[in-house]
Formats: sequence, C-alpha cells, structure tokens
Amino acid sequence: MDSVVEDMSPEQLRDRLATKLVAKNWIRTPAIEAAVRKVPRHLFVPDTVTAAEAYEDTTVATKRGLDGKTMSSVSAPWLQVFMLAEARLRPGSRVLEIGSGGYNAALIAELAGPQGHVVTLDIDADVTSAARAYLDRAGYPHVQVVHGDGEHGHQPGAPYDAIIITVEAADIPPAIIEQLGPAGVIVMPLRMRGITRALTLRRRGDHLTATAALQCGFVPMQGAGRDLTRRILLRGDAAVLRLDDPTEVDAAALTAALDRPRADVWSPVTITGQEGTSFEGLHLWLASQPRPFGTLIVDRERTAGLLEPQDKFTCPTLLSTDSLAYLTMRTTGDNRWQFGAHGFGPGADTLTSDLIDLLTAWDRDYRHRPAPDITVHPTGTPLPDGDQLRLLVPRRHTTIAVTWPAPAGPQ
Repeated sequence: MDSVVEDMSPEQLRDRLATKLVAKNWIRTPAIEAAVRKVPRHLFVPDTVTAAEAYEDTTVATKRGLDGKTMSSVSAPWLQVFMLAEARLRPGSRVLEIGSGGYNAALIAELAGPQGHVVTLDIDADVTSAARAYLDRAGYPHVQVVHGDGEHGHQPGAPYDAIIITVEAADIPPAIIEQLGPAGVIVMPLRMRGITRALTLRRRGDHLTATAALQCGFVPMQGAGRDLTRRILLRGDAAVLRLDDPTEVDAAALTAALDRPRADVWSPVTITGQEGTSFEGLHLWLASQPRPFGTLIVDRERTAGLLEPQDKFTCPTLLSTDSLAYLTMRTTGDNRWQFGAHGFGPGADTLTSDLIDLLTAWDRDYRHRPAPDITVHPTGTPLPDGDQLRLLVPRRHTTIAVTWPAPAGPQ
C-alpha cells in the first residue's frame, strides 16, 4: 500500500474513500456521501486491520471459521452504498438489517436520523457482541442490536420501511415479507441456481418484483434459512463444482473427466473491457436454460494450465452425468476478449457445442435487450403461461421466477 496513504488520518482516509465512490458513481446522493464521510469505518474492524486497510473499497473479514473461511465481514463500500441507495432511506425510516457487523448499521442510522429506528440482527452471538461494542464506541448507542435468527426477522420493530439483508439467501421467509410495510422495500442478495444478485424487491399484489439487480457475493445465511449449495471437489478445494438444484451427476466421473484431453472451442462473441456488466446478463442467461447446470470455483494458481474459467468464483458450467463444459475467454488484443467453452469428459464435444450455441443466441437475441424480470412468489402460486423463456427456482417458502423478454422477430 502507498506509504502516503498509510500516513493519512482516518478523516482523510474517509474523505478519500467517499471521493472515489462518488467518482465511480456508486454514491449518488448527498446524504449517503455525508454518511460515508462521517462514519468511522476503522472502528468497526478487528484491531489487526490498519486504518488504511479499513478504508479500502473492499471486503474486510471480521470472523473466520476453523477452516479459515469468512463467517462474517464488513462488505465492500461500493456494494454497501449501492444497497443503501436502493433502500431509499430517509429521516424517520424504520429499518431492519439482517447480517450484522455494525458499520452498515451506523450508515443506516445516519440516513434514518434521530427520528428513525434501526435494528441490526445476527444469529452469531460473537458478531452481535462485537457490533454492540463497535456501535457504542463509534457513537451509535441508539442502534438496536439483536441476537436472533434472520429467518424470523424481528417482529417488535415492525413494520419496516426497509429490510436490508447482508448475507446470501436462497429464499425469503414469510416473516420477512409480513414485517415489511405496505410501501416498503427489501434489498438482499438472492441466489438463483448458483447465481447471486443483490435485488431490490417491492410488493406487486401477491408477489415481490425486482426493480434492480446487481451481481454480488456474500457469506451464506445460517440458521433455519440455511440452504447451501452442494459442493463436488474435482481437484480438492482447488476446483469445486457447486450445484444449487437437484441435478444429479456422477462425482467420480466428473473428477476423472479432468484427466481427459480438454476440448477448446471459441465463439464469434466478443466483449470489451468497458462492457463488464454484460457478464451479469450472460451468467443469468446460461443459468436460465432448462438443463443440468452448475457453477465452478477454482484456485487459478493451483489449476493453471488445466482450468481457465472466465470467472474464478462463479463460472457458468453445463453438465451431463459424466462431463462438463464451462465458460471461458481469451484476449484478442485492443482491450477485447473472445468468449469460448472448455469441455471435459466423454460428452465434452456436445456440451461445448451447446455452450457456443447459447453464447451466440444470447449475443443475437438478449445481449442488447432489457434485463429479465425477476419476481418472487409464494410457493404454490400458479404463474401464467407464455412463450418467453422462464427459469423457475422452487424453494421452501417461495418460487423465484426469472422471465426473459421474447426474442425480437426478423428485422
């Protein structure tokens, strides 16, 4: 880290962070800018984290499990301010935050003001204890910290104008919807077939509809709402296939498939460095196909030369019982990359060909079209038929529907 930055005071570091977030258009309101410039983020992280590190625009882990994996964290500031803007908080707002840590609750308290009511809740007693201590020392004793399971919300503070969930969820329990005010908003990371989006959800009759969606990553929900993906270790923890639906595969056959020659196929579809948001639509489009699907996570250093996925954290992967093909890309120069497919196993040729066909269809019919509609319906609710592609993700309490616009006809 730059020695000049290391020597800055916390106040200077806060101003530097806020200025960066404004320049990148993550901060879009004076109220959120003022909150970021005021709340001392360095007081909400472990003592081992320096002030300079605390004010970087990145996630800071605050608790790890015995396996070293992050169990709780302070989210990246760019994502926090996006979610706060989507919640449209104002003086007097009543807000429930699920997934505590303290810093985000302090930002919420600044936006809700003295007349607002802020509850931050977490299932981990260590996390709520730390959050209480952090909020007190930073000057926010009025924020209510609750130790509880987010599956049940916090009824005593309801109804809420906004419910902000800062852990990855696969479902929305009835209590959360019941505790939301009539005009309220839920902002949360919702997982759909392994693809997670920060959704802004509002009531539309008997269901919720997303008015915004942003690619993101969070630690998973714990407690009664815990619904983790299945993990298949293909090369130990250096290459992991995640399954988020009942898809059946032969784990041993998929592991052995990586010992076979790799099939490399390239599509005519390219992307520039300025089009990064296109990944969001492409990933969700591939997940929406009515076929076996998973996401691949790799450690690129330990799998170099074997696996080269487009995204090392959540790479779309087509599957058969004993074969797989994942999305990849390569540079073609001039700040441009070409999409392709890498396949393994006896069905590699078929799967890579299918993936190239899907890339071509996305480029032709959906890349420059409106994003899909994402709606959340109570389980058992009948949905109208149509000729549009629709992904249905059935969960215990709800069914998530991702509906794509119908392809445009010939010009």
